[in-house]
Amino acid sequence: MYPLKFTKVLKEKVWGGREFESFLGIALEPGKTFGESWEVSAHPNGPSVVAEGLWAGRTLPELVAAEGPRLLGKELFSRFDGKFPLLIKYLDIHDKLSIQVHPEDAYALAKEGEFGKSECWYILQASPDAELILGMAPGVTREQFAERSRQGKWDGLFRHVPVAAGDFLHVTPGTVHASLTGSVLICEVQQNSDTTYRIYDFDRLENGKLRPLHLDKAMEVIRFDEEPRIFRAGTRPRQDLGGAILEPLVRDPSYSVDRLEITTGFTVKAQDKFQIFSVLEGAGSLVHEKTTYALKPGETWFLPAGLGVQFQAESGSPLVVLQSAV
Repeated sequence: MYPLKFTKVLKEKVWGGREFESFLGIALEPGKTFGESWEVSAHPNGPSVVAEGLWAGRTLPELVAAEGPRLLGKELFSRFDGKFPLLIKYLDIHDKLSIQVHPEDAYALAKEGEFGKSECWYILQASPDAELILGMAPGVTREQFAERSRQGKWDGLFRHVPVAAGDFLHVTPGTVHASLTGSVLICEVQQNSDTTYRIYDFDRLENGKLRPLHLDKAMEVIRFDEEPRIFRAGTRPRQDLGGAILEPLVRDPSYSVDRLEITTGFTVKAQDKFQIFSVLEGAGSLVHEKTTYALKPGETWFLPAGLGVQFQAESGSPLVVLQSAV
């Protein structure tokens, strides 16, 4: 077992941009806009492939099938019946993201045959005018929404919130969400699901056609009394670990996410489950046994169960990573 890095699975999107060229350091096909980079995925719509080392060229689903208990940890492998539970992405949103909602596990498994979709967003970059939809406007009832949506009258139905770099959002199943104005670059941690119910897509055309909507299913899963919170940079609890500052971001039933700001060096102890590290800022290295791996923003590293590593920040600037686990 060794720390794994995967090739990126890029997704062309009508609302995407070209920010991945600079942030991820990769060349994009000219004339196209890309909205998602799937970093760690065992989903059939975009499985990750190991980039280097002994398992180079193997897909994550192949590794889970062959090495599941050692890779994920015995308890997690058993709990999720041999399925990989998470999907890690970067999002480049340069246009309106459709107004949408995701189902929870029971509904998604019954209707779609896969996990539900709880997700969380860490905002890496945001334009000064960046504004999102996050939840329903206060007082909007299911009956009002049904009538207004049939009429195509969307104004006043949703809660609008400004966002800035460093903000963290927990988007639970049933929470209506979208982007409205400006642009944002996001690191997303979510359940292993690609189920989205589109409510309204601003009448955009893709390949000359309107994208399909899913209003009936959306109506069944929207939580009208949900009041999502944004956890702003500078307001979250911080814990000095000696060589690193830890900010716990979320404890969801399906995942946990922490922000680590590594100022010198920091040891990640081996656990009986896998861990994932998304490099957001700075530069440095990851050391496992006698091997040193250089780190840069936009990289994602998968640490199999039972492995510990040492992070080292380059002098002069902190190394900021998101630590995700189940």
